[in-house]
Amino acid sequence: MDVMGIRSDSEAHAVATAPDGPPRTLGMGDAHTRFERVEDLERALRGERYITDRSLATTLFLTLRLQKPLLLEGEAGVGKTEIAKTLATILDAPLIRLQCYEGLDASSAIYEWDYPRQMLYLRTLEATAGGTSTEAARRDLFGEDFLLKRPLLQAIDAAHDRAPVLLIDEVDRADQELEAFLLELLSDFQVTVPELGTMRAEHLPIVILTSNRTREIHDALKRRCLYYWIDFPTIEKEFRILQARVPEAPKDLARQICAFTQGLREVDLFKPPGMAETMDWTRALLALGSAELSPDTVEQTLGVILKYQEDVEAVRGERANGLVSRAVRAAAS
Repeated sequence: MDVMGIRSDSEAHAVATAPDGPPRTLGMGDAHTRFERVEDLERALRGERYITDRSLATTLFLTLRLQKPLLLEGEAGVGKTEIAKTLATILDAPLIRLQCYEGLDASSAIYEWDYPRQMLYLRTLEATAGGTSTEAARRDLFGEDFLLKRPLLQAIDAAHDRAPVLLIDEVDRADQELEAFLLELLSDFQVTVPELGTMRAEHLPIVILTSNRTREIHDALKRRCLYYWIDFPTIEKEFRILQARVPEAPKDLARQICAFTQGLREVDLFKPPGMAETMDWTRALLALGSAELSPDTVEQTLGVILKYQEDVEAVRGERANGLVSRAVRAAAS
């Protein structure tokens, strides 16, 4: 099968083992070789207020050095998407994002033709009594001027003067058919547009795929990637992240918030709060002028940190009061 110039799984495997064209080489100025040591990358991430474990920093370093895509899995809100954004910032690289969803097709992910402009062009030719030859009109009609480049094609666009960061966000939400479209791209970073030929990346994009694991990703796609699971942070790490991201929060309040969210994650909830919700809640409490947690304030703001009514009802009342008391004691110790 050849859809939009992207081959099927078996064909993509053949391309991966025998790619067309000469292999690309990297210079020391390339984004893939920007950092000589893991410590350098870890320091750069910390400089952009992204607090990471050494194991994740090592995986990111290998992603850059080995030019391999990286598949990040974990609960929503633990910082998977933020990694791609931070990498783009520290590398001063373009960030190209493909947000996956159910029903996402190749035309929305790779390219499509601008049909309204093509029709307008044809009508203009008709109005000028055929001033352009049929062959020239066809070339113009299917030229780059009428090509709408979607994220996957944008990522290998020769117009980039440096390697972009391609974020394929929540790939588990897309249909499995899209995974087959990704196989060749992640192997050879090329796309064939039948009317224009094969477009091949001059600068290998840095590819970050994220998944909330609502379904399993196909093994063929996983084999092309490095892998890392991001778990909920420990209380110490969560406090460090909160200090870095919301530095205006008083330390005592930040410690209480972290202890409270850690307690929430021990409750059987439909959607435990991630780090994103912790930061939102902290900003909400600061906006209310709260200097410490109290049962009343928590009751009034549970909708900031919990996103399902069933979870709010499960926590509200005595359980919330108990979590507040425990959080205050833990922060004081």
